[in-house]
Amino acid sequence: MSWAAVLALSGAAYALKALGVLLAGRVDAATATRWSLEVLVVPVLAALILVQTLDGGERIVLDARLPALLVAAVLVWRRAPLLLVVGAAGATAALLRLAGV
Repeated sequence: MSWAAVLALSGAAYALKALGVLLAGRVDAATATRWSLEVLVVPVLAALILVQTLDGGERIVLDARLPALLVAAVLVWRRAPLLLVVGAAGATAALLRLAGV
């Protein structure tokens, strides 16, 4: 991929994000639309996180990332501060890898 294509795609992504911010202030979204977006965003993000955690190319990989993700999920569920969530998940993965998992 060339640098021109990378720069063009980066500019397009930035423009779309800026357009979304500008339009969100102008358009008063209906309650049903807002509710459907809120219901849709959480499962999509959860699925992306899970795919990135278990992705091993052509196979599913169960390594130290999965327990770290579970620790982070429990801490988020308990409404812990973000810094604590990230630190605990990182420490979990590091200790499991140190143990040879």
